Amino acid sequence: MRKILGPLLLGLGGFLLTTALMVALWVPGQVKKTPLDVDSITTLLGDASYLGSDRAPVKATSHTVIDGDASTGAVAVFQSFTCLMWNKDGKAPNCVSAEAADTRLINAGADNFATDRVTAEAVSDQEKFLGANASPHEGLINKFPFGVEKKTYPFWDGILNRAVDAAFVGEEKLDGLSTYKFNINVQDQPAEVASGVQGKYSDDKTMWIDPVTGSIIKQAEKQVRTLADGGSALDMNLAFTDEQVASNVSDAKANGNKLGLVGKMPWIAGLLGLASLALGALLVLGKGDDDDVAPAAAAPAAGTTAAGATTVGTTLPRGTDPALDTTVRRPGAPGAGATAPDATRPLPRLEQGGPLFGSRDPKDPESGSGINLTKG
Repeated sequence: MRKILGPLLLGLGGFLLTTALMVALWVPGQVKKTPLDVDSITTLLGDASYLGSDRAPVKATSHTVIDGDASTGAVAVFQSFTCLMWNKDGKAPNCVSAEAADTRLINAGADNFATDRVTAEAVSDQEKFLGANASPHEGLINKFPFGVEKKTYPFWDGILNRAVDAAFVGEEKLDGLSTYKFNINVQDQPAEVASGVQGKYSDDKTMWIDPVTGSIIKQAEKQVRTLADGGSALDMNLAFTDEQVASNVSDAKANGNKLGLVGKMPWIAGLLGLASLALGALLVLGKGDDDDVAPAAAAPAAGTTAAGATTVGTTLPRGTDPALDTTVRRPGAPGAGATAPDATRPLPRLEQGGPLFGSRDPKDPESGSGINLTKG
């Protein structure tokens, strides 16, 4: 067994160590990427005043999908659609067609962009993936990278058409999930506050980020757009709904567990591999072998005995097979004046032709344990 098990454990140990190295060096680069099956809808609720109107409830919806045909192994191409609706009765749809002249529609727009699947930052050559109509983008756009750091990141602002600072401001737990808080704060920046209308733009946005996956778990924003004459174009408060946050937390925990398993696998496989190698080497290099059986002592020749033993009644009739001899051989000769015991009393013999173990005679309920012997 040692000759077989030792090399087997050595091979298993080598396989496990190779697996550990592969999982540690290669697998993270394959799984810590933006997936190519993204199709998500994000819902925000709040209130707003638009072009001097009374403040009223609003609903914002963002629908983001990946263009699988345009994406590559390194780059994800996104199509994003946003819609801002009056939600005065609490029953506003996600969006309506701009051609329907629905008075609930405040604003709608679309944005297409390409990002690096690992860093989550916009790629420099947007036209390569989106064609001649692509617009320049920079920084992070719709998520943070895997393994978020406590530092300031550049984050895309579609109103200013440039990246602004998203500064790390602290940590907070949301339903048991640890998150990093980042804040964007721009004040009174010149911008196109509406189509063809110039003015000033301010935005105070806080994002709660899952540090493992980089996904945005929660967001709250205060946005103000002012016309050149000082009038209000838009004054809006928006935040993810409670249901949206709960869904994001659940997804982040599930994805974090998967990535955590990938991180633990090299250690588990490595320790098992080292243990297998050690045990295998011990079996291969160790002394002795449980497969080797010590050779049996040579049987004494017919008519002879081992030293110090007296053979009694060893003479067999002609034609008798010595293997069937059941005569008792007793060690030592009887002492002077002692009466020799009955040295020729035969032992019970095996039943000819019967099984050796576990046989049970149906006529004898006492039989069936041990060797089946005849009586007398």
